[in-house]
Amino acid sequence: MDKTRIDKWLWAARFFKTRSLATEAVNRGQVQIAQQDVKPSREVRVGDRLTIWQAKIAHTVVVMGISEQRGPAPVAQQLYAETPESLERRAKVAEARRLSPEPAMTLEHGRPTKRNRRDLEKDWNARWSASLDN
Repeated sequence: MDKTRIDKWLWAARFFKTRSLATEAVNRGQVQIAQQDVKPSREVRVGDRLTIWQAKIAHTVVVMGISEQRGPAPVAQQLYAETPESLERRAKVAEARRLSPEPAMTLEHGRPTKRNRRDLEKDWNARWSASLDN
């Protein structure tokens, strides 16, 4: 076997939990071969360079093997090799995320009470109007 559908390969390589999720990702343009969007029926071969976007992070991998069956994780990891640039980019993103401030700490006085929420909604409703008369 020297080629297979890209959605089957993504599922077998454990990038996606189900084949339908892999198909959806390909249809949304989150998977590219040589910087070109593809369809789920596109065949992938050994040596192809894939860019896979997951959670706004790009994984650039080179296909090292072909499989149509989903196997254990160590076997699935042998189907591809991630490029050093991709590994470096993902490490930078992970470090930036780790060092970014906690969103909950930006609230000065904590979570709004029921009374505060009502006041906020009252202000919002007073400011916003869909009519052109205002």
